[in-house]
Amino acid sequence: MIQYTASYTDQYELTMAQAYFQKGKKDKTAIFDYFFRKLPFGGGYALFAGLEDLIDVLEHLRFDERDLIYLQNQGLNSDFIGYLENFRFSGNVYSCREGEVVFPICPIVVVEAPIIEAQIIETLLLNILNIQTLVATKASRMRHVAGDRALIDFGLRRAQGAGGYSASRAAFIGGFNSTSNVRAGRDYHIPVAGTMAHSFVQSYDNELDSFRDFAEVRSDDCVLLVDTYDTLKSGVPNAIITGKEMEARGQRLKGIRLDSGDLAWLSKKSRQMLDNAGLHYVKITASNKLDEIVIQSLIDQEAPIDAFGVGTRLVTGHPDAALDGVYKLAFANDRPRIKLSENILKINLPDKKQVYRILNNGLTFYGADVIALADEDAEKVGIMHHPSEAKSLHIESYDKEPLLQKVIENGKRLQKPLALKEIADFSKYRLNKLPPEFKRFVNPHKYKAGLSDKLNHERDELIEKIKKNKSGAHSPDSFF
Repeated sequence: MIQYTASYTDQYELTMAQAYFQKGKKDKTAIFDYFFRKLPFGGGYALFAGLEDLIDVLEHLRFDERDLIYLQNQGLNSDFIGYLENFRFSGNVYSCREGEVVFPICPIVVVEAPIIEAQIIETLLLNILNIQTLVATKASRMRHVAGDRALIDFGLRRAQGAGGYSASRAAFIGGFNSTSNVRAGRDYHIPVAGTMAHSFVQSYDNELDSFRDFAEVRSDDCVLLVDTYDTLKSGVPNAIITGKEMEARGQRLKGIRLDSGDLAWLSKKSRQMLDNAGLHYVKITASNKLDEIVIQSLIDQEAPIDAFGVGTRLVTGHPDAALDGVYKLAFANDRPRIKLSENILKINLPDKKQVYRILNNGLTFYGADVIALADEDAEKVGIMHHPSEAKSLHIESYDKEPLLQKVIENGKRLQKPLALKEIADFSKYRLNKLPPEFKRFVNPHKYKAGLSDKLNHERDELIEKIKKNKSGAHSPDSFF
């Protein structure tokens, strides 16, 4: 994994942290919630990713010597610099399991720590979790339509800087089979895959010679790019010649790749030509501006494509580009906290909480999560309230599964790191529990998220209290 130091943060995190420090509040416990308000891609769910990376970072997060010198030159208080020299994350983290199916307004990660620590890690947490959750969700949508066909991440060259590294990890969680990203393959044990570029073919005076040389060197995993000059008149015929020559040597051509043109029509023509030559086993890979919509279209057209190489639209989370994940204070100075807004949907939920998934006979997701106070007994949570409308749902008779579990205690992880394959398998398992109406691309069914009686009452009470105090004297009970 890329190595982070604690200077990987926003300036205002440090200015707030210094104020807390100089005002004697550095040991005050705070609770922050990580959640998002809107599902990406107009879809019906999101897939949580990035947790294992976050845990690794928090366990080892430090300000190194270069950080401290830089911050001193920026004019930070010398006593505060001394505090940062010994900075360690010592708090607790509660989280949904990585790979979980998640929904708006429900806390996904909860940080409980001294307020300076909780504040300094905000930017880093958002940076890691937002991109990986976005890309894992995008990848899972492609997996949903691709069925058993292979999906290959080709996105590193089109990613936003080092974000491509995290995107390759997230794509695997979302259901991709392999990546072209060698560094991600090395660090995360993702199978790596790659064919050839047009430049390889262009570097030869003859396309057939380029295919022959590549097949000789790469005989155990030979995929030929056939659209450099003319797919059907040159590329595929030369691939067939190369494939027959490989057969004569006791080898097999693995596949061809189509990277331009009408992929549905070209794949059908290429399949016919390969089959007529007796090369039924040669696979067809397609690439070039693919996403879940294009893949669905190709499948609907019965294109005989065995694998899809997806780049730009995967790693950039096209068309959304970012997940609107936020990190909001819910508890500080021994009291629940709330942020008001003209938009009721932007009023955060106070206090320490638990999220319960409602199940149909313990087998599938009912289609609703209820957010409760952390100390509430799930068996007594019998009703959930809509967060912004006068609606409610009775849930007494349903099973409820807690989603938030403690993953870091006093700065140390509580379980051994999970292999990426385990996380990917878990995401597949959980997605199988989500009814199909939430997975469709057009008008997906809306998953419900609501508040328990106690949480709903506490939120409303805090809102009224703050509104009353706005017109009168400042109250120490209202603000931190």
